[in-house]
Amino acid sequence: MSLIEDLNWRHAVKAYDPTKKLKEEDLNKILEAARLAPTSSGLQPFRVIVVENQELKEKMVQGALNPEVMRDSSHVLVFAAWDSYSDQKIDKVYDYHTDVRDLPKGRFSSYTDKLKEIYGAQTPEQHFAHTARQTYIALGLAMAQAAELKIDSTPAEGFSNEVVDEILGLSALGLKSVSLLYLGYRDEKNDWLSHMKKVRIPMEEFIIKK
Repeated sequence: MSLIEDLNWRHAVKAYDPTKKLKEEDLNKILEAARLAPTSSGLQPFRVIVVENQELKEKMVQGALNPEVMRDSSHVLVFAAWDSYSDQKIDKVYDYHTDVRDLPKGRFSSYTDKLKEIYGAQTPEQHFAHTARQTYIALGLAMAQAAELKIDSTPAEGFSNEVVDEILGLSALGLKSVSLLYLGYRDEKNDWLSHMKKVRIPMEEFIIKK
């Protein structure tokens, strides 16, 4: 199937079959799609936490707008962004770049010095606003890969960031949760949205040409 057909197939599933679990190889493909997402300056300022443990999911449902969806999904992916930029984080990423490319350390110092100057003039709140936006590109690619595999997904912002951050110990990792992606297989009987037509604004209204 083409990407457009895959995207027409998918929808935000409202009920999952708790007895159906993802194969590890399929999960890894979805995670790889997220890992390969483009990010500003190639810094990849976020991480993806994979939650399969049912006890953790039961704790995380506190404050969730769709607790049953979280509870019954096969896996919950937590997209968590850096809480701030730092010179050390930037250097670590670019040292890795030079190592992988077999280049001398400091090869990109003129560029990284500029990044440090830009972010050094900003607040941690501005940093997080920027890092958080990066996660949505990866979220979209993960959903597209899931659709290609005919794995259902539901993106979610309706949850308690404080609860998720505390349960997963994200603060100690310098991370804050941004969004979730529930993965699994739809419960055909109880997923009320699965039998409805997909609705999107018409192309002629959605696209504005100048």
